[in-house]
Amino acid sequence: MVHNLDLSGYSIRTDLALEAHELVTEQGAAPDLLSGVELVTDDAEPGIKVTRLHVKNEEAGRAIGKLPGRYLTIEVPKLRDNDTAIEEQVARRFTKEFAAFLQELGITEDKKALVVGLGNWNVTPDALGPMVVENLLVTRHLFTLAPESVEEGYREVSALSPGVLGITGIETSEIVFGVVEKSKPDFVICIDALASRALHRVNTTIQISDTGIHPGSGVGNKRKAIDQETMGVPVIAIGVPTVVFASTIVNDAITYLLGHFGQSLKEKDRAFNKLAMSALPERKEPYTEEDLPDPEARKTFMGLVGSLPEQEKLQLIHEVLRPLGQDLVVTPKEVDDFIEGVANVLATGLNRALHRAVDGKNSAAYTH
Repeated sequence: MVHNLDLSGYSIRTDLALEAHELVTEQGAAPDLLSGVELVTDDAEPGIKVTRLHVKNEEAGRAIGKLPGRYLTIEVPKLRDNDTAIEEQVARRFTKEFAAFLQELGITEDKKALVVGLGNWNVTPDALGPMVVENLLVTRHLFTLAPESVEEGYREVSALSPGVLGITGIETSEIVFGVVEKSKPDFVICIDALASRALHRVNTTIQISDTGIHPGSGVGNKRKAIDQETMGVPVIAIGVPTVVFASTIVNDAITYLLGHFGQSLKEKDRAFNKLAMSALPERKEPYTEEDLPDPEARKTFMGLVGSLPEQEKLQLIHEVLRPLGQDLVVTPKEVDDFIEGVANVLATGLNRALHRAVDGKNSAAYTH
């Protein structure tokens, strides 16, 4: 059955273009609506999955609820483990992908960059941008005041953490525009925390896009965009989902329960009602349709809610929680360690990608 989807009810639930595309695909959108969307997946490197999504035109953008442009998503399930070896692996891959992204946009080594760390430094899950800026190698002042001391292989980079409207009383886009107007960078890089529609992508995913960013959009705060149209120069957005809505957690919990029941039913050598953790089969995340019980079994386990399609179930939960003010924005308890770790990953990757003279041997000198 073909559906023409209205994603407006889900727009605040995900900042990830990959998830928006998945949402439309799961609901059986007409193929012609997605003909302008090109998606390529690369999972050749163990533990890292890279997805390149190109929204080619306005019609395709409306179909998935995202602006036309290029979106690159790096998924690393073990990124939330706070493992330095994994973080270094991700930093290397991020460097490679971001440098290639700059090349695709025609941004050469002599172009000047302004890096903007969006977010509220007083709120841990929203402090990603400011923490990345703290670890960046900024060089604009050296090019201006002591150009003779700048060696070959370094780019002119400036950085800014403008805060949020509640701190400054000024729209973030206005602050950034004023800085762009005076400092005249050739391109802008914005870094921000995002919201996801899936638990398994929180603290495990990095998105790069050339469509700019709307500060606060992930949690429903509609602010003026920071993009090429408003700034006058190309704007590259980098984001990591650090929060998820309570309705998403409830929805995913129901799916996990059904997946648990489905996998348990398939176990030949275990009794269904065995509850000891040592007796449980190994679980995977996320569950797919093949992992779930058949529709009749779902209805037996979870009643009417269990028989609803995924997005109808999510919409029902959202409709119940939102009027009560209970559709909270939630972050994992380990967010403190994660934010510090992923901020170092992004800063290390940016320092290497922006400055040819910075590599794996000396990049640690610029971060802390």
